[in-house]
Amino acid sequence: MKIHRIDHVGITVNDLSAAKAFFLDLGLDVLGETEMEGELAERIVGLPGVRETVVMLGTPDGETTLELVKFHNPSDENGIQPSFMNTLGIRHIAFAVEDIEAVIAKLKKKGAELIGELQNFENTYKLCCVRGPEEIILELAEKIQ
Repeated sequence: MKIHRIDHVGITVNDLSAAKAFFLDLGLDVLGETEMEGELAERIVGLPGVRETVVMLGTPDGETTLELVKFHNPSDENGIQPSFMNTLGIRHIAFAVEDIEAVIAKLKKKGAELIGELQNFENTYKLCCVRGPEEIILELAEKIQ
């Protein structure tokens, strides 16, 4: 048995358009979009009567893929719950970026908020966290040359 790589990271969202726009603004590209329902989809995700829209996004280098999923049926009755970096579970996705200040400014113009502050980590990386739509938290990292 051998694991090759992480294939993709899935994010379940309520406002698919806002989440998609957020990641497009970050610089990802749409790889594909599809609707899924029926017995095969039900058996894959373990939810009877499931109907979902899936958008696959990728980084320009082709190394990273994100899957945004909007479940039309059944819906999550709890809705989006605010979370913080110390909330248990999968909490954030980190992206290596160029010109982190420009990325932050662009995302803030689109409604994202900086969590904490942009910091220099031991003169090796500039690091910060931002919160986008649907409480999605991204860590941004720019390697210092």
